[in-house]
Amino acid sequence: MSEPTADLQAAAAQAAELRAQLQHHAHLYYVLDAPALPDAEYDRLFQQLQALEAAHPELLTPDSPTQRIIGRVLDGFAPVRHAVAMLSIRTETDTTAAGATAFDERVRRELALPPEASPVEYNAELKFDGLAINLRYEHGVLVQAATRGDGETGEDVTQNIRTIGQVPLRLLGAADTLPPVLEVRGEVYMRRDDFERLNERQREKGEKTYINPRNTAAGAVRQLDPAITAQRPLSFFAYGLGEVQGWNRPATHSATLDALAAFGIPVCADRAVALGAEGLVAFHAAMGAQRDALPFDIDGVVYKVNSVELQQRLGFVTREPRWAVAHKYPAQEQLTRLNGIDIQVGRTGKLTPVAKLEPVFVGGTTVSNATLHNVFELRRKGVRVGDTVIVRRAGDVIPEVVGRVMEGAPGPRMPYVPNFRQPRACPVCGSRVLRERGGMDHRCTGGLFCAAQRKQALLHFAGRRAMDVEGLGDKLVDQLVDGGLIRTLPELYKLGVAKLIELERLGEKSAANLVAGLEKSKQTTFARFLYALGIRHVGETTAKDLARHFGGIDRLMAASVDELLQVNDVGPVVAQSIRAFFDQPHNVEVVEQLRAAGIHWPEQAAALGPQPLAGKTLVLTGTLPTLSRDEAKALIEAAGGKVSGSVSKKTNYVVAGEEAGSKLDKARELGVPVLDEAGLQALLHAEA
Repeated sequence: MSEPTADLQAAAAQAAELRAQLQHHAHLYYVLDAPALPDAEYDRLFQQLQALEAAHPELLTPDSPTQRIIGRVLDGFAPVRHAVAMLSIRTETDTTAAGATAFDERVRRELALPPEASPVEYNAELKFDGLAINLRYEHGVLVQAATRGDGETGEDVTQNIRTIGQVPLRLLGAADTLPPVLEVRGEVYMRRDDFERLNERQREKGEKTYINPRNTAAGAVRQLDPAITAQRPLSFFAYGLGEVQGWNRPATHSATLDALAAFGIPVCADRAVALGAEGLVAFHAAMGAQRDALPFDIDGVVYKVNSVELQQRLGFVTREPRWAVAHKYPAQEQLTRLNGIDIQVGRTGKLTPVAKLEPVFVGGTTVSNATLHNVFELRRKGVRVGDTVIVRRAGDVIPEVVGRVMEGAPGPRMPYVPNFRQPRACPVCGSRVLRERGGMDHRCTGGLFCAAQRKQALLHFAGRRAMDVEGLGDKLVDQLVDGGLIRTLPELYKLGVAKLIELERLGEKSAANLVAGLEKSKQTTFARFLYALGIRHVGETTAKDLARHFGGIDRLMAASVDELLQVNDVGPVVAQSIRAFFDQPHNVEVVEQLRAAGIHWPEQAAALGPQPLAGKTLVLTGTLPTLSRDEAKALIEAAGGKVSGSVSKKTNYVVAGEEAGSKLDKARELGVPVLDEAGLQALLHAEA
């Protein structure tokens, strides 16, 4: 036998190293629910190993991560041998539209379809970010639930899954019509709003908060005590089948999902039958545009050849079906180097450590700064200057450092920023810094004396959802504050063109436009004005609730804590914050000076009694005949209702117009009443 060449030896060593890394990180992700790498980085390593094995088939080993799904049954759970292996599907590496086209071309090539043949029909669905589960029903009764495990053997988590309200314990239909055996495969996940409420409860109890919904859901399913799982707000979506006996499966995958829904099993409404590459590209783009508005996390979409007969013809290659692919979106997590840690002072004086990063493209944009939240989070994550860190950005959410890569960080690790572990002085104004009682945040006590707080207060006051002052941006605010022209909010309305044109790079036209914008902003609403004041814990929704309840600023400023607690969704913390704000004489003086400057709004009658939509949640979808989306929302809120962006079991009504989308389908699926514009008007004018 000839000796291996140097190139082959190098490739073998590289393959062995890649296998070790992948097995290590797969164990962290699937078994311990403690991932140390972003999905995009894991995929890159996996594809690198695939390429090596393709170039050198002699390096392929039976235990390679490319040959089987990695995982292990946890101690404490009984093993479950899957009757039909729970295989994974291939991930399309190109996150652009070309990825969908490449999959369609592969399918047509495997099926030997000529160019003139009709487009292939696919079922396009979402790729959920949760934990894969196999539910086994015998004669319609749930008898077992198991995790994926290594694909061949999973973990028996039946008692935990039974605590999930969305998972039916018995299928719908007459007992003699239900299959003797029906294994349903799907994803256990956690909605974003449920995740936020869970973390809020954790904070109230002074306990640790969770990092993301996926890990929280996976950890909840793997609790040895089902009582703990029952306390976690978990959800479930089905997307396929395992073993089936005594049931004639429908001829298409889409019809199979419809049949599962008819059995009472939750199936996501955001799916579509797509024709050819064009249909796949359209679905990928549509779901990408809606991704951040969805009530749950996804990291891509999944395409499956719709015809079951064609799926059987296409078959499998190694560990993956040829008839399905996962098409991801641009990664929302990436690796980069932490170059430094600065301290940022916010509008309310909160001191936030901000990571200065080696620029990295993540979540559709280049990120060079990311929040570290507070000094305690910084310590918990253990990140220091010089580390390789995981950065996450989703939609419009502020980028954050999730944690550091535990091994292999290049260069020396530096100590924390001096004096930040126990901050005592504001880095901007030098004022005393205090830690909130019972909290984790540190705040500068300088108030408007602090230039950083003054700048943020001005920007918040002038924001589009507050006073909506056109032309007042970051750079101009910096000049106004640094030049000593503005020290308090009312001084904004004393600015004139002559004073403004003295500023650098501000011409007469721009100055005149700003003065006009300030004048226009004087006519506003009570809710906008209240939100613009920047009272801690008072966001847009709370400001609207307060405006509806009290009708005017004088009644609000005189309200006691007990009276404030009568307002919808105002609790003790918010009530105390409002009362503390108006107990400060200088805040009352600011309000009076702003009113004296000409800011006004139509007074409204206080909402002393029930309103037609008090306590109701509505969702708007489609185009209404006469009302714009903003007009309809304003009418609903004025009647005491709330407008949500997603449909759930807690939704009272869905108001649908022309071209209503998936929200209408979801409403029908959940049995939520659907109204047209006339129905909405009838509700608005109904007697409370």
